[in-house]
Amino acid sequence: MPKTSARLLALLSLLQARRDWPGAALAERLAISPRTVRRDVDRLRELGYPIVATKGPDGGYRLDAGAQLPPLLFDDEQAVALAVALRLATTAGAGIEEAAARALTTVRQVMPARLRHRIDSVRVTALARPGPQVGSDVLAALGAAVHASEVLRFDYPPGPAPRRVEPHHLVARGGLWYLVAWDLDREDWRVFRADRLTPRTPTGPRFTPRELPGGSVAAFVTSRFQGSGSGWPCRGSVLLHLPAAAVSRYAGDAVVEEAGPDRCRLELGSWSWVSLAAAFGRFDADLEVVGPPELAEAFAVLARRFTQRRTARSPAPEPG
Repeated sequence: MPKTSARLLALLSLLQARRDWPGAALAERLAISPRTVRRDVDRLRELGYPIVATKGPDGGYRLDAGAQLPPLLFDDEQAVALAVALRLATTAGAGIEEAAARALTTVRQVMPARLRHRIDSVRVTALARPGPQVGSDVLAALGAAVHASEVLRFDYPPGPAPRRVEPHHLVARGGLWYLVAWDLDREDWRVFRADRLTPRTPTGPRFTPRELPGGSVAAFVTSRFQGSGSGWPCRGSVLLHLPAAAVSRYAGDAVVEEAGPDRCRLELGSWSWVSLAAAFGRFDADLEVVGPPELAEAFAVLARRFTQRRTARSPAPEPG
């Protein structure tokens, strides 16, 4: 039988791994008697771990939420993932940067040397542009309303009256936080900047979540930022004389379909037809326009502009 301290750590690790454990299964995994399991559970409770007994034919145990956060166990991969997540949180713009940095320092100090070396070798650089900070209390209030499906009221400039919405999603994009919600007064979907709103209390009645246009929150938010509820105002496709595998790495949110060993169909969107044609041209390969006709005309416009280009010349120096 393992020593008591090692046995307690093994028991705690099992309780963290899944929600409910039958007492007999714990005894079998730890190679101890059910009576010893009960004694070890009592020891963990004395140390502050909120372990509750579950009822049922077999009986069992569950690590529940408590009033305080007790010490936790992480395996190697969990510990590295936690450290990387904390590094990203220091640039989240959610008002938790200082707390995340302190938590990262705490986690790193108690890590064994092999794991400390692994997380120190991971250099995380956030490329998102820095945006206005959002208070953690605001994010918590928005997240709670989304989770509970409760009508939310908040002040939002420049309007003098508070907005009434059904909050559906809290989204981080480009260094900013946004609330996706159904505006009850305007009867339409809206995207609100979280750093500009001030929640009011209490929240309103519960509501049944509506179906979000676009099929997903990512598609909906992307379409709104592209200037149209249905996406880019100009969309077109071409047959590009490049393999799909080579194009897809640089296509961003474009749609890439294989059309042969050395060709692919590429669909893109943009704010104008000429800019769309220019976007296709950046792939530096022969192409054939699939459609629509406006895209073919845009290529002709670009061709005329480039053919008729004039090189600016500096005035000739005057004779000295």
